[in-house]
Amino acid sequence: MQHVATNESPLLDKVKNYDDVKQIQARGLYPYFRPISSAQDTEVTMNGQKVLMLGSNSYLGLTNHPEMKEAVKAAVEKYGSGCGGSRFLNGTLDIHLELEEELAKLVQKPAVLLYSTGFLVNLGVISSLVGRGEYVICDKGDHASIVDGSLLSFGKFVRFSHNDMESLEVRLRQIEEDAGKLIVVDGVFSMGGDIAPLPRIVELAERYRTVVMVDDAHGIGVLGEGGSGTVSHFGLTKRVHLIMATFSKSLASLGGFIASDADTIEYLKHNSRALIFSASITPSNAAAVLMALKIMKREPERIERLWRNTNAMRKGLLELGFELGTSETPILPIHLKDLSTCLKMCVCLQQEGVFVNPIAPPAVPPNDTLIRLSLMATHTESQIEFALEKLAKVGRELGVL
Repeated sequence: MQHVATNESPLLDKVKNYDDVKQIQARGLYPYFRPISSAQDTEVTMNGQKVLMLGSNSYLGLTNHPEMKEAVKAAVEKYGSGCGGSRFLNGTLDIHLELEEELAKLVQKPAVLLYSTGFLVNLGVISSLVGRGEYVICDKGDHASIVDGSLLSFGKFVRFSHNDMESLEVRLRQIEEDAGKLIVVDGVFSMGGDIAPLPRIVELAERYRTVVMVDDAHGIGVLGEGGSGTVSHFGLTKRVHLIMATFSKSLASLGGFIASDADTIEYLKHNSRALIFSASITPSNAAAVLMALKIMKREPERIERLWRNTNAMRKGLLELGFELGTSETPILPIHLKDLSTCLKMCVCLQQEGVFVNPIAPPAVPPNDTLIRLSLMATHTESQIEFALEKLAKVGRELGVL
């Protein structure tokens, strides 16, 4: 019997059968890919209306700063729009080297290497450092990029319960003493807003001859001396071997970096596939980060304002009766535990003029959903009061309060 070729493919069955989004859209509760037609600031324009932005990671409020925009324009004028290749070949510019030097000064490490995105940093560093017969050990609350970097490595992927040091020690005890081991944790956890117990992690790592890497995407510009991050906040710069961070949060650009000793950076420059086979960070992105570092150093009051705003919002939310979990940072999660309520709250708040982020599994543990708020240094007292008023109104209407 002759086989009749068709255009149908079993591979695409999951695509055709995927209707989760359609069901949410049919209920008018779809909260993703919402178009914004203005700069990322404390207020944004959506569908011609001004909306208070409480969903941005621009902690220092620099994305629309005039000096940032001028730095980007000057970089494009000098270097053009891109590099036309990877750092490994033709894509290394003098501005890249300048930025690496400034970042090394910020985090007090001997050397820094730039990547095109923060996601690529974790993908490239973890997968190239951890090989066969070695282990990468991660907190269950770690960012997806850490998980993916771990899965791409040829080593064994081990996880411990979130911020649970007994669980971490159990995992370390189970691994053969002479095996290569890398612990990777977020400095500030991006969904819960809590901080990793780095002193205890470092203590255990040293006892079990393990290297520590900290993802400080949400710590740079927020914690530590001069915004130098979580590792600095705990005074552990010399004892944490690898520090990574992104440019898309406090530093108001796009890209990422890894900081370490010179030998480690040299190894990564010649072995990290995510670096070697990716185009360089654009000149304009690099120039924006350099200007952000300059402003952060020149205006330490921005970090002070960020924390003042954070404390005011936290106090107001707790007084209203919202559950914030263990948050310690400008990331303030309102725990709801019900997806439908979470989506409704997000949509209703936007109708009231407040933009927030709905977070559902797998970004958070099963049976937990949350509304994620994040503060900027540039939010005003009146904006925080407006947000609290609307959160109270919607919270009561939905039976959350």
